[in-house]
Order: sequence, then C-alpha cells, then structure tokens
Amino acid sequence: MDGHLSEPEWALAEPMTNFVQQLPLTGYPARYPTEARILYDADHIWIGAINYDPHSDKAITVGLERDFVSTNSDVFGVVLDTFLDRRNSFLFLVNPHGAIRDEQTYNDSRSVVEAWEGIVTVRTSRNDSSWVVEMEIPTRTLRFDAGKATQDWGVNLIRRVRRVNETSYWAPLERQYRVHRMSRAGTLTGLEGLHQGRNLLIKPFALGGTSSGHQVPSSSAGARYDAGGDLKFGVSPSLTLDLTYNTDFSQVEVDQEQVNLTRFSLFFPERREFFIENAGAVQFGDVQERNLRTIATLRDFSLFNSRRIGLTADGRPIPIVAGGRLSGRIGDSEIGLLNMQTERAFGLPAENFTVARVRRNVFGTSDVGVMVLNRQAADTGLFNTSYGIDANIRPFRNTIVNSYIARSEANGTGSDGDAARLSVGYRGAFLNTSAMWKRVSDRFDPGMGFIRRRAMEERYATVSLHARPAMRGIQELNPYAEVDYITDLSSRLETRTVTAGLEIDFQPDGQLSISASDLFDHVDSPFSLFPGVQVDTGRYGYREGTLRYQSGQGRAIYFNVGASGGEFYDGTRRTLSGGLTWRIRYDLSLEGTYQRNAISLPGAAFQANVAGARLRYAVSTRLFGSAFVQYNAQTRSYVTNARVNFRYAPLSDLFLVYTDRRNTDTRDINERTIALKITRMLAF
Repeated sequence: MDGHLSEPEWALAEPMTNFVQQLPLTGYPARYPTEARILYDADHIWIGAINYDPHSDKAITVGLERDFVSTNSDVFGVVLDTFLDRRNSFLFLVNPHGAIRDEQTYNDSRSVVEAWEGIVTVRTSRNDSSWVVEMEIPTRTLRFDAGKATQDWGVNLIRRVRRVNETSYWAPLERQYRVHRMSRAGTLTGLEGLHQGRNLLIKPFALGGTSSGHQVPSSSAGARYDAGGDLKFGVSPSLTLDLTYNTDFSQVEVDQEQVNLTRFSLFFPERREFFIENAGAVQFGDVQERNLRTIATLRDFSLFNSRRIGLTADGRPIPIVAGGRLSGRIGDSEIGLLNMQTERAFGLPAENFTVARVRRNVFGTSDVGVMVLNRQAADTGLFNTSYGIDANIRPFRNTIVNSYIARSEANGTGSDGDAARLSVGYRGAFLNTSAMWKRVSDRFDPGMGFIRRRAMEERYATVSLHARPAMRGIQELNPYAEVDYITDLSSRLETRTVTAGLEIDFQPDGQLSISASDLFDHVDSPFSLFPGVQVDTGRYGYREGTLRYQSGQGRAIYFNVGASGGEFYDGTRRTLSGGLTWRIRYDLSLEGTYQRNAISLPGAAFQANVAGARLRYAVSTRLFGSAFVQYNAQTRSYVTNARVNFRYAPLSDLFLVYTDRRNTDTRDINERTIALKITRMLAF
C-alpha cells in the first residue's frame, strides 16, 4: 500500500474505464479519463484508480480530516451494494491527499448516514499526468451474505474534477442522482470465498475533564474522571449488535446556532456518533426524496428523534447508563431495534427508551414498514407510546408515493393523537412535480419524536422544470412554482404560502436563486420573537422576495450571499446573509457565516443576528484540529468550541475539547468544559 499501482497483480484485473459525464454535459464521455481496477482475496477488497489529469498539481483538496467536505474537492470514490438489493450501500470517497470520507446509505439514496466509519487503508500519489488511489477494505468492514459461495455486488465509481466542475461515473447517472443511487449501479460479479471474520469490535474509552458555569448542575461541576465503551458484534452476516455502557459524547461538536422567527420549534440535527450510525434503519416520518421538490422533511415530523434521548430540550447532556441496538437485514426485511436507559438529571426522572422498526422490500425498490416506540419513566410510571405504518412505493421508474399513518398514546399527559400523510412525486430529467396531503391532530405528541406543528391539515403542490438551453455560460434553468395551504382541523385557513422562483445553474458552476412569495398567517395566540417583543393575535397577509447567489467551489475563495425582505406580519423584515470560505492551503481553511435580521413592528424594532467563524487545520490525515466561534443575539449567547483529534490507530482517537458558553448581556459563564478523551478500537 503505497499509492502506486506498480505491483504485477494490478495487471490481472480488468480495467474499468469509459466513465460518462453527469456534469456539466450529461451523457458525454468524461474529458478527464479514469482507469480503475478491483482485486480481492478472502479477507480484503483492493481498489486502485489512475485519475488522469494533465494539470494534476491543480487538483483540489479541501481538508485532510476524516469525512472531509467532498463537494468542494477532487475525489475518486467507490460505492458497494454488498447484498445486491439495489437499495443499500457502503461509500468510500478519497481526495488527492489521501483523506477518506465513508458513509452508509439506505433505501436507494433516500437516507445517508455520514457518521458511519469503517476500517479502511488509503494511499495516494501524484505525477505529472495523474493522481493515483490505492485502497484496501477489509471484508470485515462490510456486511454481506457470507453463506453464499459466490457473491455478486452492486458497484459504481465516481470521479470529480472540481476546478472544471466535471463529475463522471462508471455506471452513468442523470444529474438529479447521487453515486449511491444503487438502482442505477453496475454489477461486480463472481466474488468467491470471502471471509467475514468474527465481526467483533470493542471500543473502550477513558475520560478526564472539568466543568463549571451557571448552567452546569452541581452533580456535574468540578473534576470528572470516567470510563466506558462500546461493543459491535456481527450476530449474522447481515445483523449487527451494538452495545454501549456509560456512554459519553464529550468530543461532539456543538450545535450550530439558529435564529427562530416563527412560533414553532426549531429542529437541530443529531451529532452523536452512536445515534447517527445506522440511523436510516429507524427513520419514519416526513422523509424527503432526494432531488424531489417538496416542503415536508424530517425537520417537520419524525416519529423517532434521537435527540430526545440523553439531552434536555436546550441541548444539555443527560447521563446515559447503557444501551443496545440490533440492526440489519433478515431476508427481504430491514430491522432496527434500540433500547437506552438514562439517569435522573435536571429534575427529569430516569427513563427507558425502546424503538422497534421493521421495513420490508416489495415490488423491487418499494417498501412497507411498521414502527413502535415507548418512553417510560422509571419512578412515576408515566409512559408515552407511539407507533405507525408507512409505505414508499415506486409504481413507475421516476414516480414515488410516500405515505404513513402514526399515533401517540400516553398516560397522565393527554398526548393521544394521530398523524397521516400521502404524497406523490415525479422527478424526470425535465419535469419535477409533487403533491402532498398531511393531517396532524391537536394532541399528537410522540414522546421520542419531533413534531413542528399540530392541529393542522396541509395541502401542497409544486411543479418545476429543469431546462438545459444551448446558452453560453448556462448549465440549467429551473423555474418553479409551489403552493402550501394549511388549515386547522375545522378547515379554517391558518397559513398559506404561494411562491414562484427561478434557479440558474451557471457553467462551470455557481447558482443564482430568485423567488417571490405571497403569505398569509392566522396567529391565534401571541408569540415572542425577541425578549420583550411579540406578535399579537390576528390575521396577517404579507409579501416578501429573496435573492441568493452561490459561487463556484472550485476556487481558493468561494462564497454565498443572500438578501430577502418585505412585509412581516404588521411590520417589515430585512435579512442579509452570507458565508465565505478561504481555502488557504489544502490543509488549512477559514470559514465565516453571518445573518442579519432587522425586524420592525409597531412600537418595536430589533435585530436578530447570528454569526460564526471556523478555523480548520490538519497536520496530516491523522492529526487535525478546529476552532468554532458563534454569536446569537436572539438567545444572547456566545459559544466557543475548540477540538484537537489525533487518530493514532484505525478508528482509535485522542480528543482534546474545550467548550465555553457565555451570556452576552450579563457576561456570565453558563458553561466552561475541558475534556480529554481517548478511545481504542480492538478488532477480533
């Protein structure tokens, strides 16, 4: 493993060539050729690739850390569908300096688990005419049916030349699809005698640190020393058992600050590794089909939101005693079982959380499933149970029907209610259209989920076109229109949004977006926008416009800038936002974001601004650090998070983390934490 394909064995493999462009000229041969080969023995898969480029010194690398931002970088990648179900896959992407990004994907590109990590070794090299990848994937990193003497796997390969915005594939894909669209992948045939090993991984950790601040409970203040660990065991070739004891997430980066100018709750994404891994197996709710224009996402409704486990509503950690997860496949069915136990903290009781999810493949790439969840307090006897049935049917090649029915039941809280959805969408190369109906009762409250809005019935429709005119400098024109109409359960209009817009994709890259919206909102109870400022009850009609530009990411400095404004309830709003990334070198980058919201209401005017800056530096693909600073005027918070990560062995890390949260008005320190954590992956 040296990043050179000079060993004679490589000449034995049939080369995979003739890559086809997805961008910028869909269906045309790649301008920059790629020649890949695959070798294997009982315990390893080797992948080698020569990425031809007459200016290989200009190949772009953005970061050396694990899971680098691949959209900004030159990459070579491979995706493997090890059960040949044309749905699920393991993805490995490599940049010219040897950094790796690995992911697990589900349901034909619908769900992507970015936090999945596998044991893999990568080496790269460069010469005057190409850069070369040599990759070794132990078979124990993957899951497959080891009982089959001969294996056939789905496979695709990707090559991206960032500075000219060329993306090409071995198995061609239309521009609306990603590399993990396994229903369009090729096939790797005739793999024989593969071993999967015992599939036992043990990852203990040791932790030392100290915490202080006004929001740190006395039980967690002061010096802390702890230990725990995780265990991963392959129960069968397709089923994995994960166990965790005394779970700790002190190395996780802090949440990104958001401004909330609505009367509904904000959704924050999960960042903890244990819950992100295999998350696709327990998804249920407003799942969004990739590249299909729609309005409902998991940020609106998810029957299972893992942030309800081990975190307070404002994001403070609750100790997790232990937990387990069983996930994988049994025949044509995908299962996910989860059980977690938390301790008493912040006035909340010790609780047990249970999730059971089964999804069965039907009609090729369609599926139907059922999910049951239960949240039980240990000492009060209070519980919240929710359950649902869903179906995702593809009756035709480019058509998808999504539907679900869900219900919640609880004792002592009155959280007995239901939710339902039916949506139909079509996404072709030219036409993109969908329609949705959704209903949520007033008392629907899944105790382990997230629901943004209750007591509503929603109807949504949209149509958009993806035209590729023969115009100099234009890659695609995407005009669209959409209507979102929400009533209460008595059919009285609550919210209406009518939007028309145009997106222009430039050649070689860059995008301009323009939209105008007509809005109506019936506010039946006052809500706060800012300390001391509220929107009163009433019926409001207003209009706003938005303009946004995203520059190409193939340059050392790239940016986005946006402006929106117009009426806002019975006042006005002006929003300016922007982001700037300076790739100083391949191992050093600086990012900045800023959003300014100037709100003027009768008798009140204020600004709800949020800003952030992040510095990343990598010594190598094993040692890197970052510093992240954020300011939020709406929540009156100033947050600093600095992290150093040394990967001293495969999937084994040393973390040093500093977090500081302050109140910008009082200057009080809400939380200050320093933590040193070491993990060690032991594979058997």
